[in-house]
Amino acid sequence: MFTSVLMIEKPLTPADVEFVTTLHGDDQVSFVVLMQPRGKQDVLLRAIDDVALGEFDDAVREGAEPAGAQAEPPAEVGLAHTLKALRESGAQAVGQVVEDHPLDLLRSVVDETGADEVIVLTAPHFVEEFFHRDWASRARHKVGVPVLKLFSHAADDQPQGTPGG
Repeated sequence: MFTSVLMIEKPLTPADVEFVTTLHGDDQVSFVVLMQPRGKQDVLLRAIDDVALGEFDDAVREGAEPAGAQAEPPAEVGLAHTLKALRESGAQAVGQVVEDHPLDLLRSVVDETGADEVIVLTAPHFVEEFFHRDWASRARHKVGVPVLKLFSHAADDQPQGTPGG
């Protein structure tokens, strides 16, 4: 069985689920999902990324993202949605919401699970990526397995009632 640690910031869309579950062909896949609520990330950097993508309405709404304890319940719902979708696709999946710094937890999760790879699946973060401060760039210095950086698909594909949808 191939084990991937999947780092996400919002629930997976159906296209994301299909993408990550078919990366290794017919091999059976197991996922350990680490989800950090978007409200925990830097609001200014997210707004700059939105502007860079031409998504001005999203940039204006960044300050309205739930933060702190208010971000936890939507993240739990999003994680449950993601785990269910991965399992329905035939993969094994467990996960947790990461309250603090996800990279601090990543190394121990990779070691404990014997993961074969880390997949970072997020929206583009141009400022962080330019300065190599994004999760994937930083994870490459923390884990001894390959780190794959993928961009998530549009939230339009998400079922209603889930965070980010």
